[in-house]
Amino acid sequence: MTREEIILLVSEKMRLVRVEANYTQDKMAEVIGISKKTLVQIEKGRIDAGWTTVIALCALFSNSQTLQHALGGVPMEIVEVVAREGIDYRKEKTLGGKVWWTEIQQEKGFVLQKNIITKHYRIIDEDYFRLFSSFDDKLAQQRFDELINGTF
Repeated sequence: MTREEIILLVSEKMRLVRVEANYTQDKMAEVIGISKKTLVQIEKGRIDAGWTTVIALCALFSNSQTLQHALGGVPMEIVEVVAREGIDYRKEKTLGGKVWWTEIQQEKGFVLQKNIITKHYRIIDEDYFRLFSSFDDKLAQQRFDELINGTF
């Protein structure tokens, strides 16, 4: 998934996120830091949200069912993977991938998973902490191999 694809997808879902939060257009615009006019234009599909608006929406409405279903899990994780082009450190604890993830490989306490919606990869440890995320399957496999071989 690219930055442009996320922008398009989140722009298309912005109205639903606002309704889900039970916000007026005035309140939603204030919360995410854009003008009401801009919000109306986005909701009507006349313009797309900017990247910073997408980040703000995903951060402030990370519990939104609309965003979670559209992005296949934690919205900020997907945004972070795209923004950083792969991340490589122990981050937040996950639920282990019960809903949005397919297990690719499991070995020595590490699990390589692929998101069924966004198609990005992540590696979690035995405590379900996310260690690495990327859209690059070869890089994800390389990091997984390094972790299980202790060469990371």
